[in-house]
Amino acid sequence: MRSTALGCTLCVVQEPIRFAELMACLAAACELAMGQDADRALHGTAVGLRLGRAWGLTEAELRDVYYQAQLRFVGCNVQTDVMAEIAGDVVELRRRIEPLDSADTKSVVGALLERIRTEHAGESAWARTAAVLHGLLQASRFAGEIFPGHCEVAQRLGTRLGFGARFVDGLGQLYARWDGRGVPAVAGEAILPAVRVVTLAHEMVVHHRRGGWQAAADMIRQRAGGQFDPRLVGLAIRLGPTLLHDLPADPAALWALEPEPRETLSDETLDRALAVLADYADLQSPWLLGHSARVAQLADAAAKSLQLPAAERDLLRRAAWLHDVGRVGISADVWGRSGPLSTRDRDRIRLHSVYTEQVLSRAPALRPLARLAASAHERLDGVGYPHGRDANALPMAARLLAVADVVAALGEPRPYRAAMDAAGQRGVVADEVGAGRLCPLAANAVLAVAGLQAVAPPLRALPVGLSAREAEVLGQLARGRTNKEIARRLAISPKTVGRHLESAYAKAAVRTRAGATLFAMENGLVAFG
Repeated sequence: MRSTALGCTLCVVQEPIRFAELMACLAAACELAMGQDADRALHGTAVGLRLGRAWGLTEAELRDVYYQAQLRFVGCNVQTDVMAEIAGDVVELRRRIEPLDSADTKSVVGALLERIRTEHAGESAWARTAAVLHGLLQASRFAGEIFPGHCEVAQRLGTRLGFGARFVDGLGQLYARWDGRGVPAVAGEAILPAVRVVTLAHEMVVHHRRGGWQAAADMIRQRAGGQFDPRLVGLAIRLGPTLLHDLPADPAALWALEPEPRETLSDETLDRALAVLADYADLQSPWLLGHSARVAQLADAAAKSLQLPAAERDLLRRAAWLHDVGRVGISADVWGRSGPLSTRDRDRIRLHSVYTEQVLSRAPALRPLARLAASAHERLDGVGYPHGRDANALPMAARLLAVADVVAALGEPRPYRAAMDAAGQRGVVADEVGAGRLCPLAANAVLAVAGLQAVAPPLRALPVGLSAREAEVLGQLARGRTNKEIARRLAISPKTVGRHLESAYAKAAVRTRAGATLFAMENGLVAFG
């Protein structure tokens, strides 16, 4: 779609969107969550394709390389609240660990301890020591629970995006190593060729940025036979510095790199893919699960009630799905803060709308959507963010999006308050309208349709044969609660919670907490939590 600047009217023209463009946006979001710029995925893709062609991969395998390089970290946005509990700023932790060999336990643990000490620098010696001990005790969860969860979620998201079984298998090998010391514990030839190529290309880009060709070459020689296929290492060394020379700087270069066949999205497939991006964003915190879908539902229904043109309504619904994708660039410890926010935290939160616009603008066809999505926190009086636009610059679609976001958030629990009842939601919206920040017409439309939001589904509507109690336990689990916490809330024993989860996992065909969380989101079970 293409539009004029965001103003009192929104002129929309249909334009086909390539699947590769949308995946470039998702790749940009993944890199943001990892504390890196979006060009890292672009460069990793270019190097991966050069290496794959030199190795003689088939066109189908090269297509896998193309998308594996971009979606390498698509599952890494789950359980970041657990990581934040250990180390505080998750984005900074990832940035510090990234260049390290995952099998070098001493270096990895050292980086973790350094991050913990930095997070607790202003506290007493006893508090710092306690934080370090807690971090060391919790670190074992990475290999046993968090990393497998990343892989499972990546595979589920990949399946929803329409990738084939072989590619999805590759998404589950994110942390695999040639020597079998990774997660999952596959080794050698059992690791798919595209994954081996992408892993090597990615690490070469990381180290090339830090020290040029020599740093990259030294690193892969050191890790040959450990993290990397030694034959691929030999090939990369023979290709020499040209492998990393003249890497593309323009995101549009990705479209030229895409192997055949090149897919254009229909409206239906576009909507399915955007729903995946919405869930990816909401997985950032247990407090955000299902938020983007609820905003889209409210905004779309309100737009329909106001008889907005179909093209404008489509743009609004899609922008609502993606309005919070920039959240992934802000560490989960901020979204889980139960006390007052510092000035720095408030500034970081405001950045998420900037990130949303940047991520979505990677695809030229999505730039009008990017502009609208980033306006969710703008206000009629000009005091909103990120651009401080006022009533003269905010069309009805933007006004509906702002109200839908407020109403959806008020009806959801947050770490600093319980979910508000209907009266509370109406009161806050009325105050915002009275202060001149929210549009009264948009507010009335959203409030009128808010009663149509889904509630806990009746027993016959539960998916995969779940019982009502199993659905309730999954909903609680998705909110990040432990078995003991779920037991206290439901007045049952932790052992009973465990039995319900075992049965629910089997029915849902999931293996990890992260996979169960995504299943709960996909099937509207978060409302039970």
